[in-house]
Amino acid sequence: MPKAYMNPYLAGILLGIVLFLAFFITGTGLGASGGLNRMLVFFQNLAVPEHINQVPYLLKMAGGSLNPLDSWIVYLTVGTILGGLLSGLWGKRVKIETNKGPRIGNKTRWMMAFLGGILMGYGARLARGCTSGQALSGGAVLSVGSWAFMFAVFAGAYAFAYFLRRFWN
Repeated sequence: MPKAYMNPYLAGILLGIVLFLAFFITGTGLGASGGLNRMLVFFQNLAVPEHINQVPYLLKMAGGSLNPLDSWIVYLTVGTILGGLLSGLWGKRVKIETNKGPRIGNKTRWMMAFLGGILMGYGARLARGCTSGQALSGGAVLSVGSWAFMFAVFAGAYAFAYFLRRFWN
């Protein structure tokens, strides 16, 4: 029997405390795309180091003797993934399943999920941060760009949902 979820108000308060501590201790906020990006650059550096040495953006992370995994954001990202897994195991919610509507097959659902993930990853790099980093960290410091980003995300998702609703009905 799965355990009950945490009270959402308490969870929000705890998230706010974690965000405050992140700003206080590291001088920067929370987010996931930076850590995932550094992990990708690590593998990219193993496969095609000559490409890394030609791109100024990548040189800041992996040029010369720099290790892209040598950053606090990588540990935060790994900790978030492991923490989510442990929480799911503790709450007895971990199971293999494919959530989908009745009019879509598993193959199409997985294809749409991967396509959406690729688009979100590209958008996160283009927007200079993922939704968690933009909404939580940027929104908390009242960054106009972060607020504009979040309004655009919600408007775009709402408009795009019209075309994808047939997959869920």
